[in-house]
Amino acid sequence: MDILGIDIGGSSIKAAPVNPVNGTLVKDRLHIPTPQPATPEAVSNIIAKIIADFNWTGPIGCGFPAVIRNGIACTAANIDPTWIGTNLVETFSAKTRGKVTVLNDADAAGLAEMHYGAGRNASGTTIIVTAGTGLGTALFRNNTLIPNTELGHIQLNGGSAEEFASAAVKTRLNLSYSEWAKRLDDYLHCLEDLFCPDLFVLGGEISNDHALFLPELTIKTTVMPATLRNDAGIIGAAAAFLL
Repeated sequence: MDILGIDIGGSSIKAAPVNPVNGTLVKDRLHIPTPQPATPEAVSNIIAKIIADFNWTGPIGCGFPAVIRNGIACTAANIDPTWIGTNLVETFSAKTRGKVTVLNDADAAGLAEMHYGAGRNASGTTIIVTAGTGLGTALFRNNTLIPNTELGHIQLNGGSAEEFASAAVKTRLNLSYSEWAKRLDDYLHCLEDLFCPDLFVLGGEISNDHALFLPELTIKTTVMPATLRNDAGIIGAAAAFLL
């Protein structure tokens, strides 16, 4: 049974049906800019459009940029603050014809990498870092997810880490890969000191260019680029429906 995966981000909303057995997209993905402001009504209307475009009636998994508890958004990272307190499952179910599950977007990407991608043979402690509009994280111990870690918001150099080392910061400040790598290195050193992980997996679209910045890192922990790249959030959101 295929599952529709929807990855809701601060910049774009991506979706595609997924085969949960092997973690592959079974149709070309849709890519729609996130509406601004990204209110519940505006995003829900995009979800309805995605459902209609795929003529979808089956199960749906959604990744969302917030701490999610029992289907309710407790924070609103890189999305409109009116989402806080919203029951995402109820909101999205009202726009669909199938059952819906919702989880944090970085946790979704992490599930994909741990089950189908770079972390599938990992053991011990693994931290997935998705560098994009912000810094998303997913923490795993022996392939078990510890949800809603939100480690992109730890304090670094007097502010939030994602305000210092996200891919969006690289673009905004027109940093070279070498310059941005120093910022990413500072962030990973913090995580290394706090968690002593066995593996970092670096995801987000910027991981496509990993050869340009991974050699610049000085941390002791092994770092691998994500293998599912920008599809990880879609695939993990779909897989979460079964987990």
